[in-house]
Amino acid sequence: MGSIYLRSLHSQFLFRKQLTFRPNTAIFYPRISFSFPFSPGINRRFNPYKPLVFAVSAAPTIEEEKTRMKLSAPGKVCLNICLDHQVKYGEHVVFLGSAKELGSWKKQVPMSWSERGWVCDFEFDGGQSAEFKFVIVGNDKTLVWETGNNRILKLPEGGSYVIVCHWNSTGEPVKLLPLGLEDYRDRVEGVGHKPTVDASEVGTSPFVGQWQGRAASFIQSNEHHDREVERKWDTTGLKGFALKLVEEDKNARNWWRKLEVVRELIHESLEIGELLEALICSAVYLKWVNTGQIPCFEDGGHHRPNKHAEISRDIFCELEKITCRKDTSPQELLVIRKIHPCLPSFKAEFTAPVPLTRIRDIAHRNDISHDLKQEIKHTIQNKLHRNAGPEDLVSTEAMLARITKNPGEYSEAFIEQFKIFHQELKDFFNAGSLTEQLESLRESLDERGVSALAAFLECKKSLDAAAESNSVLDLIKTMLSLSALRQVIVKGLESGLKNDASDAAIAMRQKWRLCEIGLEDYTFFLLSRLHNTHEAMGGTNWLADNLDTKKASSWNNPLRSLILGVHQLGLSGWKPGECAAIGSELTAWQEKGLLDKEGSEDGKRIWALRLKATLDRTRRLTEEYSDALLQIFPKKVQMLGKALGIPENSIRTYAEAEIRAGVIFQVSKLCTFLLKAVRTALGSQGWDVLVPGSVSGTLVQVETIVPGSLPSSLEGPVILMVNKAEGDEEVTTAGSNITGVILLQELPHLSHLGVRARQEKVVFVTCEDEEQVSDIQKHAGKYMRLEASSSGVNLSPSSNDRDAVSFKKNLSNNGSSAAKGVAVKVPAFNKGNSSLRLIPLAEADVLTSGAKAAACSRLASLAAASNTASFRVPAGVVIPFGSMDLALEENKSTKKFMTLLQKIETEGVENDALDKLCKQLQLLVSSLHLSDDIFDSIMSMFPDEARLIVRSSANVEDLAGMSAAGLYESIPNVSLSNPTVFSDAVSQVWASLFTRRAVLSRRAAGISQKDATMAVLVQEMLLPDLSFILHTLSPTEQDHNIVEAEIAPGLGETLASGTRGTPWRVLSGKFDRTVRTLAFANFSEEMAVSGADPADGEVHHLTVDYSKKPLTVDPKFRQQFSQHLGAIGLFLEQKFGCPQDVEGCLLGEDIYVVQTRPQPH
Repeated sequence: MGSIYLRSLHSQFLFRKQLTFRPNTAIFYPRISFSFPFSPGINRRFNPYKPLVFAVSAAPTIEEEKTRMKLSAPGKVCLNICLDHQVKYGEHVVFLGSAKELGSWKKQVPMSWSERGWVCDFEFDGGQSAEFKFVIVGNDKTLVWETGNNRILKLPEGGSYVIVCHWNSTGEPVKLLPLGLEDYRDRVEGVGHKPTVDASEVGTSPFVGQWQGRAASFIQSNEHHDREVERKWDTTGLKGFALKLVEEDKNARNWWRKLEVVRELIHESLEIGELLEALICSAVYLKWVNTGQIPCFEDGGHHRPNKHAEISRDIFCELEKITCRKDTSPQELLVIRKIHPCLPSFKAEFTAPVPLTRIRDIAHRNDISHDLKQEIKHTIQNKLHRNAGPEDLVSTEAMLARITKNPGEYSEAFIEQFKIFHQELKDFFNAGSLTEQLESLRESLDERGVSALAAFLECKKSLDAAAESNSVLDLIKTMLSLSALRQVIVKGLESGLKNDASDAAIAMRQKWRLCEIGLEDYTFFLLSRLHNTHEAMGGTNWLADNLDTKKASSWNNPLRSLILGVHQLGLSGWKPGECAAIGSELTAWQEKGLLDKEGSEDGKRIWALRLKATLDRTRRLTEEYSDALLQIFPKKVQMLGKALGIPENSIRTYAEAEIRAGVIFQVSKLCTFLLKAVRTALGSQGWDVLVPGSVSGTLVQVETIVPGSLPSSLEGPVILMVNKAEGDEEVTTAGSNITGVILLQELPHLSHLGVRARQEKVVFVTCEDEEQVSDIQKHAGKYMRLEASSSGVNLSPSSNDRDAVSFKKNLSNNGSSAAKGVAVKVPAFNKGNSSLRLIPLAEADVLTSGAKAAACSRLASLAAASNTASFRVPAGVVIPFGSMDLALEENKSTKKFMTLLQKIETEGVENDALDKLCKQLQLLVSSLHLSDDIFDSIMSMFPDEARLIVRSSANVEDLAGMSAAGLYESIPNVSLSNPTVFSDAVSQVWASLFTRRAVLSRRAAGISQKDATMAVLVQEMLLPDLSFILHTLSPTEQDHNIVEAEIAPGLGETLASGTRGTPWRVLSGKFDRTVRTLAFANFSEEMAVSGADPADGEVHHLTVDYSKKPLTVDPKFRQQFSQHLGAIGLFLEQKFGCPQDVEGCLLGEDIYVVQTRPQPH
């Protein structure tokens, strides 16, 4: 991928961190222009002939912006420094210098990113001298210094100046260019944008503002063909639609042919089912065409703009049909929104046989000179009518700037006609201002729509007139009016494009679509202003202090801003269900306010915990959006950019600019702002401890926990820093020397991964605070000590000699390099004989049915005896050990099975040979069929329409030394009414004995593969409201008087897997019945089965709104349910004689226990 890197946002790509603490500045070129004065932090680079440019700083507050904008005080020098250089994706640039302002050669001073380069501004004492250099900080925190001598800066006694430097040109003179206040503001806020067309020569449309192609030049004869430059195409390594696009572009010299390339690409993709790739290629290609980076030339043909309009209409219709399809992915919708603004209009006046004729009349006026007539005729008129392209609007705006530069030089009638033509041309290119675009909708709106439009335009007008004096209420009022208008437009677009829609209706629909996108762009500005206003009120510490004094009203406006921002994401089509649920929750917590007490717990703490859960969910939403963009664009941009000859700078900054230019960027900033305040109020550092302890080792960053993720050459103990987890990994299968894990995402404590880590005695913590994560990453490759307990987490440098010797000694004493303990002893088992029978649950034992089924059998008998700890157990039967062997014999596959089993015993993990063997075994076993006798016996024990769950009960799970939690399969929602589906479910459970992970887990525990066998537990399928896992000994508190419970909505697989999110987490006193809430749930989805659904082994994933969940909003229910779980935990611990992991669920008013096993310790 060359210089573009696809990386986890938590690790090597630090964009998320940039959202909060790195003062990066992105340049944003909106498709629709906004006529408003900008607040501090928003670029005000605006005059009648300059391109409109936005720049939003992620870090500085309003007060900081005002401070840095001041003209230098007496004896002070204001200095803006720009490094005209770009770095690889994910890297950034810092200062190091001798002056204290430059870090005194010790502290890195970060610079801000822009499309032009990296910028920073300072205030120095006048008259001093300093030495400095620029340094590139790599994704792995390595430093690359400029070569050569230090740069020398000699400052005057006062004034404001700018310096432009170039990487590695340390010998270049350091020139101080003097600036006045307005110039200084322009330089600080606008640096980074260098339009090819000079600002004095162009108009104000954003279309021209983002132009990076050839500068406009005026000709007096048909010289277009002489101006074509030779382009080069490189198709090396290209395939699929990328290759097709580049090959087609070679022959597509002008704009209409390039539009035709996109039309064919999308059409073909629909035929072969590879839509997303074609959409990505089209979006990137059209953006480069519209910005002039891919130039358009005349090719000798003669097609008026109506040709372009007709192609645009075809593309638009296809995109609208895709948008309204139910199977269109969020990623496809996201990319489609990038294409729409690049298409020209196809209103009736542009599809007419001879469109845009006003310019012909202008070119033949008698009140202008012959030379000017010729320039207009050949530069604009003839070019537009033969081969129209984006460059024509650039030329037109340059001409308009020229003829209006000196008042009185040209007649008012001529200028008026040219301005009208300019407006018509802007309309053709869909380059009008937001107000102009919205006004064009008025005639198509109903009464409600007209009212919403008027309300928004009035708010916008007031906002523009008030300049920087807007109050937060004015901004929120404008946001509310924008949301109302945008919702009207989105609702109107929901009906889809009718097959018999007239051309006029389709053209109006395009206007609606562009206005909807334009309103999203304007939201970016409003949210930025709101964020700056909240910062100016006092920032995160002010909010936290107010919460301490129970003044929650100060949180209302920041929360309302975030609610509105998330709502806008939903209107854009990004996971609207999730956005609606988050908005509902935030609104509920805002309205609920602070209570002195919630049940027996502190009301302020409960309010903050509830809010934190939803804010974490919101942050996850923004990360998923950023992840999607990073998966969509960088690789394709790199490939296409190289092939089409795009400047390296544009390639490098494409994806980051897309993220930072969108509403998601502002939502992320607001979310991070509020999260920091909540954590401060709660005294949280962002750490969560799953397995406490103290270990040392080399800190190594990996993407996931899988065998082979560690270099084979790495010796000694290792602490893994892991970007993401699925939840069913086993730590030590990735390396026998792993002593600790720092996971950079939230994870249920009692997930399969958490339980296994505890059993493997691996210290395990998670970290969700971006600043903490950034600090951890600085220590990658170093020898560190990780200390985790209920009081907190500490990661510090350590000496490796003593720790390494201790580690080697422990391995030697343990004998097992993976399990860090003696090999697990597998209990004796009985595979029976050819007359195997089904075993009722009440008769199940370890010999015939495995530890899980035996425990369920005992649970069933204990349920009848339970009193205050009342619970129920679902009915069930067991298909015993030996049933799979009997099925192999009947299928005449025993010999093949034994051969494969012998091979996996010794096959190494270095290549994919083990994977292939495991897949062969699974394929063989999953093809087996349940015998008719066993099936008939099961039929006799359950009602005909009963929903069942088919669960594993191996002889190598739920043991004291090997829980194997989640390692083997369970298939929910099956029925005996479909014998094939039921038999397949049983064979899938058998086959799960031979997954690669299961094989490696047994190998690590010292268990021979031939000693593993599988029984199948068949039970009634419960459709629970809540599912839970209990630890009767709290793993983090290590308190024998406390039961720790984790609870999730719906089916329990959400808890056991690595689903991103947090469960409800409560501590319940075994004897004093006290309850302490540690966390509120924020899983985005719950797994559920409806009684009306077919029993086909499938489950639904439903979006959860926790403002409607009693466990979140009802303190009495939360306390009573938690106390009941505490009583069950104590009861089962006493009956089984040791701490237990207990799984169960709540169905109506009844609590069911479905499993218990010895708790790893």
